[in-house]
Amino acid sequence: MPSISRIYTGPDGKSHIEHLDLAKCPDLTTPHTAKNIVFRTTPAGQFSDWHVGPRRQYVITLSGEVEIGLGDGTKHRFGPGHVNLIEDLTGQGHTTRIVGNQPRISCTIPLE
Repeated sequence: MPSISRIYTGPDGKSHIEHLDLAKCPDLTTPHTAKNIVFRTTPAGQFSDWHVGPRRQYVITLSGEVEIGLGDGTKHRFGPGHVNLIEDLTGQGHTTRIVGNQPRISCTIPLE
C-alpha cells in the first residue's frame, strides 16, 4: 500500500504532518485534475530552509531519501515510493534536506 502524508498549516501557523490511509480517504482514489508534471534531481546534502508550498501539489519520491523538518522540532524521513500532499501554503512552513549519499529524484504534480 502506498505511503501518503499530508503536510498542512495548522491553526498555530506551523506545518504539521498527517499520515493518510487510502481506505479512509476515498477522495484520494478518484481522478485529480493536473496540468503538468515535473521531474527533479536534487543532490545529496541539499538543504532548503523554512519554506511553504508554492501551491497544492503532490511530491513523490522516486529514489533517494528526504527529511522534512517541522516547527515543533520533529523530522520525518521518506524514501522511494512515498507521496507527500503539500498543503502548507501559509505560515512557517517546513524544511527539506536530502539525506543519505545519493541524490533524490522526485516527481511533482501541481493540483488545481
